[in-house]
Amino acid sequence: MRVFLRQPGPGDADELVTLMRASRRLHASWVSPPLDRISFQAFLVRARQPTTLAMLVCRATGGAIAGVFRLSEIVYGPLQSAHLSYYVGAPFARQGYMSEGLQLMLRHAFVNLRLHRLEANIQPGNLASIALVRRAGFECEGFSPRYLKIRHRWRDHERWALRAEVWRQQRRQRT
Repeated sequence: MRVFLRQPGPGDADELVTLMRASRRLHASWVSPPLDRISFQAFLVRARQPTTLAMLVCRATGGAIAGVFRLSEIVYGPLQSAHLSYYVGAPFARQGYMSEGLQLMLRHAFVNLRLHRLEANIQPGNLASIALVRRAGFECEGFSPRYLKIRHRWRDHERWALRAEVWRQQRRQRT
């Protein structure tokens, strides 16, 4: 693997903010990553909630932050589910880092956290994001008009999901 995952900390502020500022054009209307110290602090506060897990995707060589994965709305009990969101820094886009990181995140979610289902809500025009989850085995379950408010506008989303048993079956087929 060319990447590893780790939880963010206060010392990551400068690197992540700088990366996300350089990636504004890439993110356009898709996500709202931390662009200053205040939004980074808010990101850390959310990341420390019991129903959230944020992980930085870091390059194995040098440890540079390449992107972020976040599980939110983690629910146990009979649902055992979470929402998956993510974004990559522009210098690392389309190089496979997020695909590798997603495999690590899925393993963590389904093995360590023992979740049953992950859902990623993606705007229909975000073809790179759709391709990422599709490669990982997610299936489109539906369309939600005006589902999430991003950058002050309600935006339509497709609901993509992956269940643990499907993930395990795909892993067995690859080996």
